[in-house]
Amino acid sequence: MRASDLTPEDLARACAAAMWASDDCSRWIGMEQDDIGPGRATLSMTVEKHHTNGHDICHGGVTFTLADSAFAFACNSYNAITVAQHNSITFIAPGRLGDRLTAVAREVTRFGRSGLYDVRVTNQDGTLIAEFRGQSRAIKGTHIPE
Repeated sequence: MRASDLTPEDLARACAAAMWASDDCSRWIGMEQDDIGPGRATLSMTVEKHHTNGHDICHGGVTFTLADSAFAFACNSYNAITVAQHNSITFIAPGRLGDRLTAVAREVTRFGRSGLYDVRVTNQDGTLIAEFRGQSRAIKGTHIPE
């Protein structure tokens, strides 16, 4: 399979599959890919006991990791290996044991080798848990042969 033979949607999914095969962290945490497309990705996970902190709520690092993974799949959807240059998160409400958290990443803009992506993390009731902004930087390499 060559990248030039794929539609943009199929290319995004192929890039995600290539990344997912080596993404031990996202799989280990329990994330699932719900939607992948050009400049977008939706990942979700259920908060389990080992995801909670000393306040018995979802650890902020777990919420950040979910958002960061959605960001990664969104910004890598164009077949250029892309990494995070800068990320920030604002925690709005706690995730709780048993919550189904969903991170929806969407591209704001791409310019040169950089891009901006917003990620919204909500629970199963639609309650906003966190807002994340990621800045990406494309580096050398592709996921699928050109």
